[in-house]
Amino acid sequence: MSTGRIPDVPASGYGTAAQRAHGAARPPWAVRLAGVTKVYGEGTGAVHALREMSIDLPRGGFTAVMGPSGSGKSTFLHCAAGLDTPTSGTVYLGGTELSGLSEHRLTELRRERAGFVFQAFNLLSSLDVRDNVTLPLRLAGRSADPAWLREVIDRVGLTDRLDHRPAQLSGGQQQRVAIARALVTRPEVVFADEPTGALDSRTAADVLTLLRLVVDQTHQTVVMVTHDPVAASYADVVLILADGQVVDTLTAPTVDMVTQRVVSAGER
Repeated sequence: MSTGRIPDVPASGYGTAAQRAHGAARPPWAVRLAGVTKVYGEGTGAVHALREMSIDLPRGGFTAVMGPSGSGKSTFLHCAAGLDTPTSGTVYLGGTELSGLSEHRLTELRRERAGFVFQAFNLLSSLDVRDNVTLPLRLAGRSADPAWLREVIDRVGLTDRLDHRPAQLSGGQQQRVAIARALVTRPEVVFADEPTGALDSRTAADVLTLLRLVVDQTHQTVVMVTHDPVAASYADVVLILADGQVVDTLTAPTVDMVTQRVVSAGER
């Protein structure tokens, strides 16, 4: 079994004192995978994308997931976010076990407690920035908290672009809209899949700095899949995958450290 361990976040962050007193504190991890295996296909053509993976991702941390092509990075993210169902094992998002949930309930849970940022910005061209950001709330039949919406828009630096449509924005600005959309529901976890893959290096640095601030200032949890050692260096912890397993865990990562370990993983 592949088991990874990431440093805990301070216990003082786990719910209010009243919640802890009543045993209702949130778990210290934002995402937990317990013995998760994912197999595509059958028989001799079966592909094991994940192999009995067990790992906790800490609440309020920034975790990057890396590895050579075919290592299971995207499958890891999709299973952790409830976008895909493991063949065996259990996934928890916060204190909720995802296995056994109906597709309807799973959709509701993702909408309420997870935010998503992808390489493709996935913005609706007919909507302006404000409406793209608040779309998840409208789909859930909820109204935006005006104060929180202002704060999110201000944090991503789009206050003067609210009436613009995606075609009127740069790639970096569109990705900022996607990040704001991911944050507006106050999710437990923001899942980012190659969020800088379509950006130039300077714009990518701006987006990564923003994700870093999301963790440091609003204490959100970010889980990011990336192939870029520079992007990974913004994280608190880097998980390196190979053949569907966590083969290395780096804390306080540097670009050189990440590069060397990913190359080593590819040679396994």
